[in-house]
Amino acid sequence: MVTIGVLAVQGDVAEHMRALEESGARTCAVRRLTELAEVDALVIPGGESTTMSKLLCAFDLFEPIAARIRSGMPVWGTCAGMIMLADTVLDGRPDQRSFGAITMTVRRNAFGRQVDSYEEDLHIAGLDGGPFRAFFIRAPWVESVADDVDVLARAGNAQNGPIVAVRHGAVMATSFHPEVGGDNRMHDLFVRMVKDCLSSRKEQCACDGD
Repeated sequence: MVTIGVLAVQGDVAEHMRALEESGARTCAVRRLTELAEVDALVIPGGESTTMSKLLCAFDLFEPIAARIRSGMPVWGTCAGMIMLADTVLDGRPDQRSFGAITMTVRRNAFGRQVDSYEEDLHIAGLDGGPFRAFFIRAPWVESVADDVDVLARAGNAQNGPIVAVRHGAVMATSFHPEVGGDNRMHDLFVRMVKDCLSSRKEQCACDGD
């Protein structure tokens, strides 16, 4: 069984942990270096991205998380977590930091203020079982991605609609809040990603040993 941490400085930590556990993972709320060391993967939940980056620096967590991501730790960012994983952030504060885990340009609060929050049924590449009900709350969107980044979903399911879900290797990001609504399929997908990543590492280590 894999252990997946949920960054616990802001956002729907308990809701993500519940969904991950129902998807077959152990979970750990991550606020300290010792807790980060215990996990195989990390979920960065929603919240306010500038505040989140400041808290991570204040808790001496930013650089250790960045190092784990660079070393190949699977990570999934939702809403503000998507902003934290981008290499370019539009409309952000000058002192805002992000991990640069995916080569993409993200616009903060692209869908508008809290009153502009909405939900829709999204077709998500690689997700079985039909459309996924997605909840957008002061959500960002992705304006552009590198050629090696997979676009999983677009708002309105339109061919040229704003990008709202992406994946690059072991890193995934979604504009919406998948922990809301009781549909755990996105969490199922991430748990499978983590298991596949760990399995690939074990195979590589075995080959290196030969």
